[in-house]
Amino acid sequence: MSSDHEPLLHSTKQEDYDDNETHLMLKLTRWFLKFAMSFVFIGWVCFLFLLPSESVSQFSEKYVESTSGSVFWVTGSLFLFGGPIFIIAFLAILYLRISGEQQLKKPKHATFRLWTFPVIVDGPFGVVTAAELIVILLVVVYLIWAVSVYAIQNYNLIPYYESQGKRNVMLKHTGLRFGSIGLICLVFLFLPVARGSILLRLTNIPFEHATRYHVWLGHLTMTLFTLHGLCYFYSWILEDRVLHQVINWKNNSIANLPGVISLSAGLLMWVTSLPPVRRLNFELFYYTHQLYVVFIVFFAMHVGDIMFSVIAAGLFLYMLDRFLRFFQSRKTVDILSAKCLPSGTLELVISKPQDLQYNALSWVFLQVRDISWLQWHPFSVSSSPLNGDHHVSILIKVLGNWTKKLKGHVLAVSEEDADALIPPNSKLKASVEGPYGHELPYHLMYENLVLVAGGIGISPFLAILSDILHRVKDSKPCMPRNVSIIWAVRTSEELPLLHSLDLNSISPYFYNKLNLEIHTYVTQESEPPLEEGAVQKYVSLGDFSSPSRSGMSGLVGTGNIIWAGAYVLVPTIGFVVSLTLLNILYINPYNISYRWYKGLLLLICMVTSVIIFGGLVIGLWDRKTSSKGKYQDEKKAAAGIQHNESTSHKTSSDETFVNTIKYGQRPDIKEIFGNIASRWGNVDIGVIVCGPSTLQTSVAKECRSKNFGRRSNSPVFHFNSHSFDLSLPTKRGNESVLPSQEKAKWH
Repeated sequence: MSSDHEPLLHSTKQEDYDDNETHLMLKLTRWFLKFAMSFVFIGWVCFLFLLPSESVSQFSEKYVESTSGSVFWVTGSLFLFGGPIFIIAFLAILYLRISGEQQLKKPKHATFRLWTFPVIVDGPFGVVTAAELIVILLVVVYLIWAVSVYAIQNYNLIPYYESQGKRNVMLKHTGLRFGSIGLICLVFLFLPVARGSILLRLTNIPFEHATRYHVWLGHLTMTLFTLHGLCYFYSWILEDRVLHQVINWKNNSIANLPGVISLSAGLLMWVTSLPPVRRLNFELFYYTHQLYVVFIVFFAMHVGDIMFSVIAAGLFLYMLDRFLRFFQSRKTVDILSAKCLPSGTLELVISKPQDLQYNALSWVFLQVRDISWLQWHPFSVSSSPLNGDHHVSILIKVLGNWTKKLKGHVLAVSEEDADALIPPNSKLKASVEGPYGHELPYHLMYENLVLVAGGIGISPFLAILSDILHRVKDSKPCMPRNVSIIWAVRTSEELPLLHSLDLNSISPYFYNKLNLEIHTYVTQESEPPLEEGAVQKYVSLGDFSSPSRSGMSGLVGTGNIIWAGAYVLVPTIGFVVSLTLLNILYINPYNISYRWYKGLLLLICMVTSVIIFGGLVIGLWDRKTSSKGKYQDEKKAAAGIQHNESTSHKTSSDETFVNTIKYGQRPDIKEIFGNIASRWGNVDIGVIVCGPSTLQTSVAKECRSKNFGRRSNSPVFHFNSHSFDLSLPTKRGNESVLPSQEKAKWH
């Protein structure tokens, strides 16, 4: 008998050994890729930081001069200034591909993390973490360093230009230096707004956080470019040649008129993006912000091919993302179910392909063409990716004009279905972009979670809670063991949003593995409107299901990493090849030397590479997802979509978790966090807040206070917010608008 089992035992040991060896190789590969990306990034940043110095500046000038005269044209300067971005993006594709789903590891003791430690909570930047503060300080140091070095260089040039007037020389050279610093800022400007960027996925920065980095960079860039323009304009006044210089368009030097047009477009975008203007008239901000096309086109003609190649890499990645989003948003999606809840909230259930994955803390951008062809609104996903393979849910608070029209449209379609003997073919459809969010599930990285919400801000926390319960039920990796939800609402009509979630039906006996607490605060009611302990029933005014089941497009940068990686890799290679061919077949044979024209050719080459090579990958990608979608649709049609009907939630004595509702008071964050700290002890606590900026500030302030005054037996609070920071209109008439709803409503 033993001889019969020896081969099987040997085989099992060999398989375990092979698995361990494979795991070790993957781990070493990840570490190598991470080291390589860090090395390239640090080296690139150091090069840009030292660029104002004479030695590095002379090296770059000689390198660009030697390569620009070869058959590769601007590829040399493109590789020097933007090559590291492409290299990191290519390595990130491999890193994300082999990483897969990260294993969740419990730390031995509570530790501080720079990116979750709020340091500044009241200021022009909003809530700033320690990591963000370090980056801000580095940028300030770079600005001081660059301005100082350039000032010394300008001063040393004065003796050579005494005959031309010291003031005029200093103005022109100072303006040139401001433009050079602004050019470096422009390198990074477009990276944060590429929603599905490989780089954002690599750094695990969600789009709503990256947006404010774009805002900060935009203010800094336009400040520098404005100083650049003012210096030159004042020097032209001293020369008494303002009109002549403004309309001057030199062929083999800097063309002034394109620069004036570009700066004018930039100033319009900048002024209308300031918070006071944006709050008063967001539509004005949106439309003028489309002038970025004018800004870029004339900027390319102003600086020429060599200088424009400095910013080409970041701009090229943004073009790729924008082109992909255009194709994803072209597809109309069936809304499988639409419900009007008693709190004035809509619940939409949207069809999606099975292989389109997302995390619980995700966003989608929604457009309903029957209401408007221009308006796009961001909404938090309220369903867990484990709720179902073929649908995603969102909650929409009816607050502004667009959401009112959407509710009316839902009710109108529902009435048509009720009156018609045969349901009409025209159902409610939408266009969807996304999902976008954290690459790694932030809510699964901590054993202890505190979720703080205001009003409709509970929406993403429904997804989190559902995701945790599904993982507990299915025995999937799930770190959270203690979850405390703190929710503030105005009236009891909003309570069904959370209390309709049937926890026991999702995961029976979840309380054996999960300690759940829900503390609700009804701020504008002093007592329950119904019987003590009862909660208003979850009512559906309109509910319909679409027969065609046309799902969301899988063409999204946060989707399949292989296709997303190919979409970056192929157009980039095509771009480099196109530059070389253009130089060999057109620029050199015809002796093209006009700087403004070569800058425009470079921009045209970027656009055509995105369209041709990016379009090729999109076509193959779409064909692949469509073939999968047909099979999934057949399978889905046979099985049907099961969407659980919501039921009333009873706060009875047999509940298996703490569930309190307090009327006539607001949550005391300091007291609540103090109680949590005393009960949970020396642990890491992940804090996620979704609600108005005042709520975010108060939570961040308390996290900072607890962390700075922390004792050895106290927890560490890790702060994270989940809302757009775009400072849009806070009120329309008598309606208050909360973050994640009518904010950032335009695409």
